[in-house]
Amino acid sequence: MERREEQSGAAGAGAASALDFTVENVEKDPEWPAPVQSCAVLQALHQLYYDPNIENKNLAQKWLMQAQVSPQAWHFSWQLLQPDKVPEIQYFGASALHIKISRYWSDIPTDQYESLKAQLFTQITRFASGSKIVLTRLCVALASLALSMMPDAWPCAVADMVRLFQAEDSPVDGQGRCLALLELLTVLPEEFQTSRLPQYRKGLVRTSLAVECGAVFPLLEQLLQQPSSPSCVRQKVLKCFSSWVQLEVPLQDCEALIQAAFAALQDSELFDSSVEAIVNAISQPDAQRYVNTLLKLIPLVLGLQEQLRQAVQNGDMETSHGICRIAVALGENHSRALLDQVEHWQSFLALVNMIMFCTGIPGHYPVNETTSSLTLTFWYTLQDDILSFEAEKQAVYQQVYRPVYFQLVDVLLHKAQFPSDEEYGFWSSDEKEQFRIYRVDISDTLMYVYEMLGAELLSNLYDKLGRLLTSSEEPYSWQHTEALLYGFQSIAETIDVNYSDVVPGLIGLIPRISISNVQLADTVMFTIGALSEWLADHPVMINSVLPLVLHALGNPELSVSSVSTLKKICRECKYDLPPYAANIVAVSQDVLMKQIHKTSQCMWLMQALGFLLSALQVEEILKNLHSLISPYIQQLEKLAEEIPNPSNKLAIVHILGLLSNLFTTLDISHHDDDHEGPELRKLPVPQGPNPVVVVLQQVFQLIQKVLSKWLNDAQVVEAVCAIFEKSVKTLLDDFAPMVPQLCEMLGRMYSTIPQASALDLTRQALKRKPDLFLCERLDVKAVFQCAVLALKFPEAPTVKASCGFFTELLPRCGEVESVGKVVQEDGRMLLIAVLEAIGGQASRSLMDCFADILFTLNKHCFSLLSMWIKEALQPPGFPSARLSPEQKDTFSQQILRERVNKRRVKEMVKEFTLLCRGLHGTDYTADY
Repeated sequence: MERREEQSGAAGAGAASALDFTVENVEKDPEWPAPVQSCAVLQALHQLYYDPNIENKNLAQKWLMQAQVSPQAWHFSWQLLQPDKVPEIQYFGASALHIKISRYWSDIPTDQYESLKAQLFTQITRFASGSKIVLTRLCVALASLALSMMPDAWPCAVADMVRLFQAEDSPVDGQGRCLALLELLTVLPEEFQTSRLPQYRKGLVRTSLAVECGAVFPLLEQLLQQPSSPSCVRQKVLKCFSSWVQLEVPLQDCEALIQAAFAALQDSELFDSSVEAIVNAISQPDAQRYVNTLLKLIPLVLGLQEQLRQAVQNGDMETSHGICRIAVALGENHSRALLDQVEHWQSFLALVNMIMFCTGIPGHYPVNETTSSLTLTFWYTLQDDILSFEAEKQAVYQQVYRPVYFQLVDVLLHKAQFPSDEEYGFWSSDEKEQFRIYRVDISDTLMYVYEMLGAELLSNLYDKLGRLLTSSEEPYSWQHTEALLYGFQSIAETIDVNYSDVVPGLIGLIPRISISNVQLADTVMFTIGALSEWLADHPVMINSVLPLVLHALGNPELSVSSVSTLKKICRECKYDLPPYAANIVAVSQDVLMKQIHKTSQCMWLMQALGFLLSALQVEEILKNLHSLISPYIQQLEKLAEEIPNPSNKLAIVHILGLLSNLFTTLDISHHDDDHEGPELRKLPVPQGPNPVVVVLQQVFQLIQKVLSKWLNDAQVVEAVCAIFEKSVKTLLDDFAPMVPQLCEMLGRMYSTIPQASALDLTRQALKRKPDLFLCERLDVKAVFQCAVLALKFPEAPTVKASCGFFTELLPRCGEVESVGKVVQEDGRMLLIAVLEAIGGQASRSLMDCFADILFTLNKHCFSLLSMWIKEALQPPGFPSARLSPEQKDTFSQQILRERVNKRRVKEMVKEFTLLCRGLHGTDYTADY
């Protein structure tokens, strides 16, 4: 017998190598003898694990993925589980079984269910004392089988599992059997959560599992409370409980196990598993229905306070973190239910104070503590719940909790403080970034708390800051000042503080702050920026803070805060800035020429100057524009003469970016201003041509010269298009003088290569000025054909831009003669390109864009479309060989019928593209 196996094994090895080892060879011959199959898989696994050649590894992996889903997997999987195989190979065999059971259940004849179940039980029993990763995979396979058979074919699956593994006649020792059973019970709910069961089956199985809980929980209670249970068993019990409660088991059914888990928190080995189990049990959505159980849990949580204090004192972050998670889980998930129990208000307040202790845990996040951040969402939730009560109840809780929230503000501002400069210097960049995000979370919380505390909160912060800055008794730390300002800024950024009586005092205090530190300077800047709307209503105070901002512009370390603050001031206060305009422009020019700021801040600065100049008289604007952009024009002229290379490309894109950002906000028409009434008297009356048009006409030839050398470079073309696109958006009708020159430029772009940015610009110009297509210099037919060509490009942005262009162009076919003519002549070509894309040539993610074109054609060119679509779909195999003539006919009729509901057309196209790709009715449709 052994000799014969050896011979067949050798034959198998020869056969495997003779198969030339390709991805297809698993499927070539479904009648391979079993040894050949397993031998081929073994060879592939050996190659995957041990071959140093990465290409061989990749080939083996592809081959094995095919093998796992092939019909032969049923045969070779069991052989790979043999005792003489290494765990990696056994694991592959177990995984293949799981894949076959979970994904190809319908392939298994019903008369084989019982034998498959028995084989899996046998293997699990065998691996109970073997490799743990293989055991887990086999348990997952049996769990998947149980879920597929429940409730009809295997009504008491869980009870049977418990009974089979408790049988005394098993060759495996008691502890091994117990651990194997617990592993199986643990993975069962997890497999249910991720299973691909149809929705109706999922409901049936969930109900069945809920009933089977009765067979699981008594066993878990017994094992957890039994003094003789070893630690590894109790650990597994807690994980199993944690898994089952996620099936939304009634909280009252979990009481005994939750109490046992609380007791297990005293055992350091079981601490993490106990926390996970308790948090999962408390957090299930249905738990709030069981108020009596929740009330019993409060004393258990409060009983952990001493353990929490000890952990904090000893720097035991894991323990403090775990206890905090439990307290927050109870408070955050059930604050409304617990607040409703008015007679128990004191015990809930004690829980709130425990969470406050966690928020204020000593140390700097994230270096010395990582717990406080867990609590922030709780404070939102509690506040929302208090404010949702009817007036009488709300008044009672406001009285109780307003002092708590004032305390919270103090705690949060303390936690937001920076460490000493020396300590901060040792922090890694990752720790600094985590601390920055943590402060943003604190900022959001403070903004939220303002709803509870109102104007009194601002007065409170102002009083503290005033005392700090005017006290002569003790020197104050910059960290304390910065935190108070940060609190103020957090609220002022999103809350309307225009009526606050403390803001004038704050603006008066700011110049008194001794700024010796970058972090403090940043916060001063951001606070001024947050108050820019208030400054617009109180322009007399601008001079108190503007010099600070202009001074900060020269410091590269304050780049983001100073530039963004200047931009806010120029946007909000532009009609009060003419007296300061010369100074602002001069300082800005200086920092731009010195290249103090990074590219994005330079762009913001140009936007700020655009806002500023918008409020000046036209001659003043032109004078400032001349001095501001002349150096860049000279530089661009020099660059236009140079042979293209990567470094001068960066400089060109930078200069074009500066111009487009300036033109984005330089708007003398005031069409986007929301000023009303007396404010309108501030607006200057525009005289003469628009300054942006004047500048564009002056630099147009230069831009064309640059473009002629860089027409094939997407970044440069994009930067050129951005200038005109942003100008069109700002100028509206004032853009008319530029149309002829722009048409000529667009024509040259299209004749070279149709790029997304050029199509977007054409669409934008078309939206604002439909007579763009009346221009003699624009070859409408060429633009149309280039855009059709661009629909076939592999890059998604180009395809989207082309689709957007057509949805803007087609509605003009009735009003603009040249557009109507080109649609008549070339519209069929457009339709064929759209159908090809839907038929499978374009990514499925772009189908909505192509649906938009079909909808627009149907709405504005109905008679043409009805003729074209029938002709286009006539040839066999177009747009896909998978379509029947009936399916094509149905699609064309559906499209032609729907001229109102764009969403329906998108659904039709998605349905049709799935048919074209052979994906209709498969798992892939889930992506849709």
